Amino acid sequence: MPTSGLSPSRTAVEIASQPESWRKAAETLPRHRAALPVRGERVAVVGCGTSWFIAQAYAQLRESGGHGETDAFAASEFPLGRRYDRILAITRSGTTTEVLDLLNRVKGTVATGALTADPETPVMAAADAVAVLDFADEESVVQTRFATTALALLRAHLEAEDALPAGVRTVERAAKDAERAIAEPLAAEITGAEQYTFLGTGWTYGLALEAGLKMREAAGAWTEAYPAMEYRHGPISITAPGRVAWSFGPVPTGLADDVDRVGGTLVAESGDADDHLDPMADLIRAQRLAVLLAEVQGQDPDRPRNLTRSVVLTTDGAERA
Repeated sequence: MPTSGLSPSRTAVEIASQPESWRKAAETLPRHRAALPVRGERVAVVGCGTSWFIAQAYAQLRESGGHGETDAFAASEFPLGRRYDRILAITRSGTTTEVLDLLNRVKGTVATGALTADPETPVMAAADAVAVLDFADEESVVQTRFATTALALLRAHLEAEDALPAGVRTVERAAKDAERAIAEPLAAEITGAEQYTFLGTGWTYGLALEAGLKMREAAGAWTEAYPAMEYRHGPISITAPGRVAWSFGPVPTGLADDVDRVGGTLVAESGDADDHLDPMADLIRAQRLAVLLAEVQGQDPDRPRNLTRSVVLTTDGAERA
C-alpha cells in the first residue's frame, strides 16, 4: 500500500486487519444482541459521515432480507415526528454531538441501541444498550476498520436470523474475499486516474458513498457517488479517458458499453460470479487506493487536513477540538 521506502501508515495497517476484525465481529455476536434490532421491528439507523453510509447499507440489507422496515438518516436530519420501534446509532468515537443529542432527546420514548468502539464515552449512557466493538477501534482519523466491522456484525446478525438477502455472502466468505482485496495489486489504470465515480445498487450504494468519502478524506481526490442506474442521468458527463467508473456489485445492463463509449475505465467484477469479490471486500480496494494516493502526494493519510477523529460541537455549533 505505501510508496516504496515508507513504513506502512497506521491507516494501512488498520485496513489490512479487516478480515480478522470481521470474523471477530461474527464470533462475538451473542454478546451484542441486546443492542440490535428484533425481527419485525420498524427501525431507524443513524450516524454521521462514514457511519451514516454504513447505516444506509445496513438498512437496505435488513429490509430486503425481510427482517423489518428500516430507514437510515444522518443523525442531524432524523425526523422526530416519525415513529419507530427502535433507533440504532453507529458512532465509532461515542462522542459525536449529533448522535448523542438525538439519543438523549428520544430517551425513554423509543428503544435505542448503539454500536461504538469506545466503552468509556457518553454513548454508553445515552443508549439503552450498546455493542462495543473495541477490537475494531482505530488510531487514524479516517475510518476504515470500524465501519466495515460494524457492518460485518450487522450482516452476521441477519445471517443468524435467516434474514440475509439472497445473493449476499456470509461474513466468513466476505472475510476471505477481503484477504484477496488486501493482497492483490491495484491496476495502473486505477492508481493513475484523475477522477472516480463510484456506483452501487441497493445496499452497495452506501458502500459507493463511503468509497467516495474515503478518497476525498485521505487524498483530496475528485470523487462522486451515485446509484448505478442514475449514472446515465448526468454523471456520465464527467467520465472520459483517464477517469474511472467503479461499480460495487452487479453492473446494470449496457453500462459497461456506455463507459467504453465515452473513453472511461470501468472497474467492476467480471467473469464467474463465484469469483467476484464481496462488495464490502471491494471497498477495501478503494481504501487502499485512498492511502496510496495520499502518500504519493506527500500527505499523511492518518491525519488528513481539516478533519478530527470525532466531531464534538459547542453550544453555538462550533467544533471543539
